[in-house]
Amino acid sequence: MLKIYNTLARDKQEFVPIAPGKVGMYVCGMTVYDYCHLGHARVLVVFDMVYRWLKASGYDVNYVRNITDIDDKIIKRAAENGESIHALTARFIAAMHEDADALGVLHPDHEPRATQYVPEMLEMIARLEQNGLAYRAADGDVNYAVRKFPGYGKLSGKSLEDLRAGERVDVAEGKNDPLDFVLWKHAKEQETDEVKWDSPWGKGRPGWHIECSAMGSKLLGKHFDIHGGGADLQFPHHENEIAQSEGAHRCKFVNYWMHNGFVNVDKEKMSKSLGNFFTIREVLKKYDAEVIRFFILRAHYRSPLNYSDVHLDDAKQSLSRLYTALKNVPTEGKSIVDWSEPHAQRFKAAMDDDFNTADAMAVLFDLANQVNATKSVAVATQLKALAGVLGLLQRDPQQFLQGVPTKHYVLPLEAGNYEVVGGEAKFEFTPGGLSKSVEQYIEDRAAAKLAKNYSEADRIRKELLAAGIVLEDSASGTTWRRA
Repeated sequence: MLKIYNTLARDKQEFVPIAPGKVGMYVCGMTVYDYCHLGHARVLVVFDMVYRWLKASGYDVNYVRNITDIDDKIIKRAAENGESIHALTARFIAAMHEDADALGVLHPDHEPRATQYVPEMLEMIARLEQNGLAYRAADGDVNYAVRKFPGYGKLSGKSLEDLRAGERVDVAEGKNDPLDFVLWKHAKEQETDEVKWDSPWGKGRPGWHIECSAMGSKLLGKHFDIHGGGADLQFPHHENEIAQSEGAHRCKFVNYWMHNGFVNVDKEKMSKSLGNFFTIREVLKKYDAEVIRFFILRAHYRSPLNYSDVHLDDAKQSLSRLYTALKNVPTEGKSIVDWSEPHAQRFKAAMDDDFNTADAMAVLFDLANQVNATKSVAVATQLKALAGVLGLLQRDPQQFLQGVPTKHYVLPLEAGNYEVVGGEAKFEFTPGGLSKSVEQYIEDRAAAKLAKNYSEADRIRKELLAAGIVLEDSASGTTWRRA
């Protein structure tokens, strides 16, 4: 039986879904004002792994991963850029999707955006007010009265006294207590209509914490199975979610709380505030996307993950070992796991033990050694099938070993490169200055080389380079990347 480390219980517990055979899972997604960094990549890949394993275990999973598309950072960045909030968020939502696709992350079943659920947030705030847990402050904000919720601190293990003395508690005018947090922010005169909604408490916008409570309850119900996110969200965000949701609905909010560990650089958490972060796009310029996915999954999701080129180089070599085992041994059609086989049973035992991908990976290397020794088609097929459960080893081995990347676009997504149509960002994949697609240029260059017109082939390469496109020739053909 699957066991999950439940942050709320501070222990591994047997997973028993609320409805037999069904799982409701909510994961806190991105705040879209900039490109995703490797810390975000870990959240995306870790909970994609959880989603895949729950499905492989036979559960009908309803997976919700939200997008925060309104908050102080977004408003500030849009103002700095001189663009609308909608244009900014559409651009970075598209960038996030590109990054997630590159990393082999499956799409969630629902991807709600905060701005689409303001009515649900207003309804929840009104419930909290009726239940005596919310009040309108002198400054116009609506705040949550933390001391009136008896269970506050049960997720983080913090007492009210500890919090009162803690550095993270901000003392703000208008609050009845420094511990109270905002549910609804009153509109400021200088703010545009784009960040204002009508409410019973006047024009304003929602606080950050209320977003996830409202979206989770709307899409998964008042009580659901799993809530996940990065360890940095445990307090105050997830603690506040519990207070809001249980305070409004007067029932348990979530059964199992999951938190992935930090990505560290020189023993410090990778974060934008510290300036020690690397965007997914930056790392993709040096490493194949599957190498990054492998690097994330070979560590247990709750452990710290130390980022360095040395560790990524090692991940590349390790993944190459697995692909090398499959290189000269054909696999049988669609790879389906034989769960009765001993290696698969070990793999399943590892994954059922709080998603222990580190031990599951060890099984893959044992299978690879067996493939190398026996050249068995059946063993190679089992290796590919089990790796597929983790979203790995599904490419042509020869292509990976020759350094041919998975086909995806990594666009700069700057102003003028896109337009917003019907609320969605539509992108022009032809870089500025080019009259046709890069693929068409590559075809024209190949035809010129075939005709021994090498000056024309060289001219095409230079034209692409001037537009920021680098061509890379290999035995399997020509690929391109941005300079």
